[in-house]
Amino acid sequence: MGIDGYRVTSLLDKAAPSNPLMKTIVIEQGAWFANYSAQPLLLAVPVLAVLGAIAAFFGLKARREGTTILSSGLSVASIIATVGVSMFPIILPSSLDPVSSLTVWDASSSHLTLFIMLVVSAIFIPLIVAYTSWVYKVLWGKVDEATIGDKSGHAY
Repeated sequence: MGIDGYRVTSLLDKAAPSNPLMKTIVIEQGAWFANYSAQPLLLAVPVLAVLGAIAAFFGLKARREGTTILSSGLSVASIIATVGVSMFPIILPSSLDPVSSLTVWDASSSHLTLFIMLVVSAIFIPLIVAYTSWVYKVLWGKVDEATIGDKSGHAY
């Protein structure tokens, strides 16, 4: 509770070009909890972290592997999400100069860059999946000593 947090005091224009120095950030005690008081539903994230860890413990004691894996995964994901929820919109706080801290909008690309990456991803990801599937199909099967010695025109 005594840890100082960062709070953005200026308006953030989410559609403007990124300029990390065009904002005002102050250090305040308890600022990391401001998102929880503004949006009480966010308290579910740290609660899920604790419940996931407890469920993983009992799943481990009961030797239920599926329950243990799922609940420990939920716990780890919720712990990481708790940090993000607590710090939002700040991604990387600066201990030297709070104004130099990076927010979500400072660290993102422009709309044009994101659109170009969307188009490129929509074209190339299916090609990569198709090629990987084809290679998997061609190379399917176990290689044993008899297959290597039969001289049937394969890579061996």
